[in-house]
Amino acid sequence: MIKLAALIIILAGVIYAKSIIAPLILALFISIICAQPIAWLEKKKIPKWLALIMVLLGLICLFFGFSIFIGAALVSFSSNVMQYESSLKTIINSFIQYLNEQGLHIPQDQISNLVQPEKILEYTIKALNGLFKMAGSSMLMFFIIFFILTEQGSFPVKAKAIMFVTDKPLTYFSTIIDNIRHYLWIKTLFCLLSGILIYLSLLIIGVHYPLLWALIVFLMSYIPHIGSIIAAIPAVLVALVQLGLGSALWTLGSFILINQVLGNFVEPRVMGKGLNLSALVVFLSLLFWGLILGKVGMFLSVTITLSIKIIMGYNEKTQWIAILLGTSDEAKTYLMQKDKKHAK
Repeated sequence: MIKLAALIIILAGVIYAKSIIAPLILALFISIICAQPIAWLEKKKIPKWLALIMVLLGLICLFFGFSIFIGAALVSFSSNVMQYESSLKTIINSFIQYLNEQGLHIPQDQISNLVQPEKILEYTIKALNGLFKMAGSSMLMFFIIFFILTEQGSFPVKAKAIMFVTDKPLTYFSTIIDNIRHYLWIKTLFCLLSGILIYLSLLIIGVHYPLLWALIVFLMSYIPHIGSIIAAIPAVLVALVQLGLGSALWTLGSFILINQVLGNFVEPRVMGKGLNLSALVVFLSLLFWGLILGKVGMFLSVTITLSIKIIMGYNEKTQWIAILLGTSDEAKTYLMQKDKKHAK
């Protein structure tokens, strides 16, 4: 009970200070991703300070380009929202009328209140506006990233000093960080690949704002299972309004195909064992970290939960938590390994 009370107090403190903690956590994970290209540049005989400047400049250009693009797309998309809403209502009313002519007798008012596509477009605009504000107010985050990257070389030395002082084995910390970095780097590449493939498919179909929907796919793909569904809804609706039912089905099929091939076949094989979460844990972590850290928590929910899973997996006392957070296949693998040990 004391531990539970302490945990509740800590979470309450995190919620109270989320305006500071959320950018710090986001900057920490971005720094982990940026450490990879810095290490690659250093292997190419580029001085560390120059590699750091190059990566930071690239990151700044990326964020500013992201802000400008989201702002321009938001203005353009907002100007056409009323037209999209009107067209969607006309399509839904026509569909209900067709069903009534077939003898189903569906109450049009109740269905209109239940299905409100204009709300989806409204939420899309709010989400884009939130992303724009997040990118625009990133000065604090850049400073945190800069200092983390400049100090990253001292972390191994400090770890060794802690080992010497406390006489406790901390060697597994490097393995944990390597696994988190491996996950973030591979996940970012797959999110980028998903966005590119969606952009090409929407460009071929002829859907408006293909780059905007591809950007949403890139960001939402960090959330397995759920993110791709959320990203597909506004793009499919715009395709339905703009080009008709056939193009909307092609758009939906493109999302499903790309998500199934990358998310269920290619990505798990590249990620490796121990870097997956169950679908239930993904959904619950989205709700939990969204409550604790807001929008940043929802965006990083899977990454934070997976990091906790990796850390728990390296301690025998907390290994059961890692198994609980993982998939059933991982649990079966753990049982097989345990049976082999008992057999020996």
